[in-house]
Amino acid sequence: MDLTELETPCLVLDKRKMEKNIARIHGRMKDLGVNLRPHGKTAKNIDAVNLTLAGQSGGITVSTLKEAEYYLGYGISDIVYAVGIAPVKLERIAGIMQKGGKITLILDSIEQVRFVAAKAQQHGLTIPVLIELDCDGHRSGVTSDDPLLVDIGRMLDNEKGVSLEGVLTHAGGSYLCRSVEEICIMAEEERSAAVKSAEILRANGLPCPVVSVGSTPTANFAENLGGVTEVRAGVFIFYDLVMAGLGVCAESDIALSVLASIIGHQKRKGWVITDAGWMALSRDRGTASQTVDQGYGRVCDMEGNPLADLIVSGTNQEHGMIAERAEKGPGWEQLGIGNALRILPNHACATAAKHDRYYLIDGTTEVIDIWHRINGW
Repeated sequence: MDLTELETPCLVLDKRKMEKNIARIHGRMKDLGVNLRPHGKTAKNIDAVNLTLAGQSGGITVSTLKEAEYYLGYGISDIVYAVGIAPVKLERIAGIMQKGGKITLILDSIEQVRFVAAKAQQHGLTIPVLIELDCDGHRSGVTSDDPLLVDIGRMLDNEKGVSLEGVLTHAGGSYLCRSVEEICIMAEEERSAAVKSAEILRANGLPCPVVSVGSTPTANFAENLGGVTEVRAGVFIFYDLVMAGLGVCAESDIALSVLASIIGHQKRKGWVITDAGWMALSRDRGTASQTVDQGYGRVCDMEGNPLADLIVSGTNQEHGMIAERAEKGPGWEQLGIGNALRILPNHACATAAKHDRYYLIDGTTEVIDIWHRINGW
């Protein structure tokens, strides 16, 4: 089968590029002497995640319990659920553990310790927990200078049904950096906040075997991971336009694209109309705040080569409007109605979530395999 035979819109994955991206991050982790705990939320597919686990200790990260159940079904039992826990999810957590999964939770409050411990005691379980840290003001977590850090640690260490495994942080602010130098600084802030918090817990007689950090930008540019036991990252598998805009990868490294068909011309507006709207591309506009705004995606030919300066400038639910960034008008002769295009995504996770399968290629337009993925929570 060839890409030209596929019904559009659909998701294309270049296996050769993906394997190169994975090898690159594996090499960095080896040089820095730390284990990679890959994030399963990007691929949501066992074939891709197995490639990321090669040479690592075997544990993964997830962002949904559906991911946890899916990967456990394929024998991956060491799982960090890296979203703050709510009571309504604990029965399902217990079910995962009763099936042999070691699922580690994260939390940043005394209230969460209480309800996690109560549910664990009800089921006769001990649930491992990491304290979530705020290293950059990006999202959730306690800071290393907050007395709450030790208070949560003591409660986890003393309460039946829970165990203190360590600390976890995510430098989500790295996605807003403007240069590689800024990402390097962010990576050190992430590392130092996690290591300092671990040292505080240990100084108070509390265990802290796990010191977990990670984001794809900081994983790519960290210069020192001393004191860290594991790095979590996920987007590195595919990369995307946001990562390219940060200087983390080149556009040519992006392994994921959406195949779309040209269904019309609006020459008076300078638009080429495709059948890939926001339902196929997502509404993510992550490059809008970067130096180069890629609209809803970068337009490429069937071989994955960028076409002039074309972007998806607008979307409706099932329609995408392609325009030349400088408003010169596209080259109509190469964009005939009925032809197909490939569109690089702003955010690989968001775009992939709109599809149920990957059509694999290996550097050409020949489809070599189909990998199914899961969605939902």
